[in-house]
Amino acid sequence: MQRMALELISSSKSFGGFQKIFKHSSKETGCSMTFAAYIPPQVAAAADGDTSKKFPVLYWLSGLTCTEKNFIEKSGFQRFAAEAGIVVIGPDTSPRGCNIEGEEDAYDFGTGAGFYVDATEEKWKKNYRMYSYVTKELPVVVAANFPVDPSRQSIFGHSAGGHGALICFLKNPGQYRSVSAFAPISNPSVAPWGIKAFTGYLGSNQDAWKQYDATHLIGQYTGEKVEILIDQGGADDNKANQLLPQNFEEAAKIAGHPLRYRDQEGYDHGYYFVASFIGDHFKHHAKFLA
Repeated sequence: MQRMALELISSSKSFGGFQKIFKHSSKETGCSMTFAAYIPPQVAAAADGDTSKKFPVLYWLSGLTCTEKNFIEKSGFQRFAAEAGIVVIGPDTSPRGCNIEGEEDAYDFGTGAGFYVDATEEKWKKNYRMYSYVTKELPVVVAANFPVDPSRQSIFGHSAGGHGALICFLKNPGQYRSVSAFAPISNPSVAPWGIKAFTGYLGSNQDAWKQYDATHLIGQYTGEKVEILIDQGGADDNKANQLLPQNFEEAAKIAGHPLRYRDQEGYDHGYYFVASFIGDHFKHHAKFLA
């Protein structure tokens, strides 16, 4: 596969591998996009010998207000990625600098809040195509530039990124081997964050919202029903009105889809919570990516 143009923004050695950030021109979003890439030490070792060896890849999606930096700086995931020999890719959460009126007005809509949908409203539809960017364009860019095996890829995320991970998995049977989430926005069609994003990006037709709502999608999933792992902070102030894990849990039960839901007592919504259980999520995905 022909290599595609990437601009290296930064590179730091971590647990024997390298944590890098790249920039590239995106056709889906019509602007420059940045993404983080952790390259485990096994990749460099293979480059000195069997250059045909390919590695599994795990995609991380971050939540509202985040960039590609939050996860790589706060979660401590690199230790577990290095141990497992997994390439980890984490894109930014939205297009930036598109000069759309209102894109900088709120923390939960526009810049930093692409919500992993393909917008259909006129004002946003040219640039705010994060669903297609994550599921279509980014994997092609990654496969062209890194020694990854596209048949061994999985996805996970946090908050709005947990929502993104769940819908990407459920809408694309067979594309991802596994999925997990930290405190996902599980039923955005009835949550304030989701209602605001869906109305702005998709319009007022609530039937259109369901195609990006994991609680609705799980009953329509036609792929292999592999276990989904969700960790939820028990002291998360957003749990009752924004995240609604009980709705997804019930929908999964009705659909007969295996779900390991863990309510973690005393933990809030932040990255201390994510860092506490990130190792478990790597163990979960490693089983499927082997």
